[in-house]
Amino acid sequence: MTDQTYSRLYDTYASATNAVHALEAAGFSDDHISVVSSQAEGVVHSESTEGSGAGAGASIGTIVGGGAGLLAGLGALAIPGVGPVVAAGWLVAALTGAGAGAAAGGLLGSLTSAGVSEDDAHVYAEGVKRGGTLVSVRCDTSRMVRAKEIMNAHGPVDDAARANEYRAGGWTGYAPNGTVHNPPGTMASRGTDDVLGTNVSGARPGNDRHNPPGTAATRAMDDVAGTNMSGARPENETYRR
Repeated sequence: MTDQTYSRLYDTYASATNAVHALEAAGFSDDHISVVSSQAEGVVHSESTEGSGAGAGASIGTIVGGGAGLLAGLGALAIPGVGPVVAAGWLVAALTGAGAGAAAGGLLGSLTSAGVSEDDAHVYAEGVKRGGTLVSVRCDTSRMVRAKEIMNAHGPVDDAARANEYRAGGWTGYAPNGTVHNPPGTMASRGTDDVLGTNVSGARPGNDRHNPPGTAATRAMDDVAGTNMSGARPENETYRR
């Protein structure tokens, strides 16, 4: 049978996890369910994936004590233009496996590619960006009615009402890179960037200038050896020609 995708946005992480647990109790496997949230709390161990398939500037890690079942596999993603999120399930592969473009706008594209309508995908992506939690199920049509019953029983957002609420504030659609009145990331991720001198939110590009390529060790090696292994000493390549 043909697989279908159904997604619902939740304002609280607790409501979303209750929906996930109910889906698992009903026999939906981890392969069928996906969670993306910008508000889950946990201890994150993250590693840079810059230069890998996770996309430019993204990072991924694990949540310690994230829960059982699907939630035990929660991973941390730092997505430029969105900020820190945690995610698990089949959407993670789509978010981290499509190259540099996936990191900034991959949630919207991944949802529409999976069959979510573009209008709904815009609301869901914006909802996650603003602090919500998205639960998605991908399964065959014979089980979709049951999946919808379970997800709708745990207090999801009214998609149409939320879209109208966003539009009342001047929103015209999800924009990964933000606008003048809706800058990239969240208030929390922008605050973190201000303190750490990073640009995880995508709203502090000036901080990138203070974070040169490579590490202190590789840059020091380049200074001594006249190489450019770090990528921060392009002038050394000129001198070697």
